[in-house]
Amino acid sequence: MTQHQRLLIIDFGSQVTQLIARRLRELNIYCEIHPFNTVDDAFLRDFAPQAVILSGGPGSVPAEGSPRAPAHVWQMGSRCSGSATASS
Repeated sequence: MTQHQRLLIIDFGSQVTQLIARRLRELNIYCEIHPFNTVDDAFLRDFAPQAVILSGGPGSVPAEGSPRAPAHVWQMGSRCSGSATASS
């Protein structure tokens, strides 16, 4: 069985999440978008992505009490990237 690249996009409310996914799919990379509040450690273990993109707006980063990625994202050894869009 062929092992495909699996990429997870955790959506924190970015305006360009769908665009990111479309570009990855154009490169024949399998990816799924999941809202931040549905991704937990168990989901990450089951999905086992080779890479994770955190996609959100700039207001979600510095705000106290803002949502955060599960701790397992940083511990599982996958590549991780962030994307933030400016609000107008």
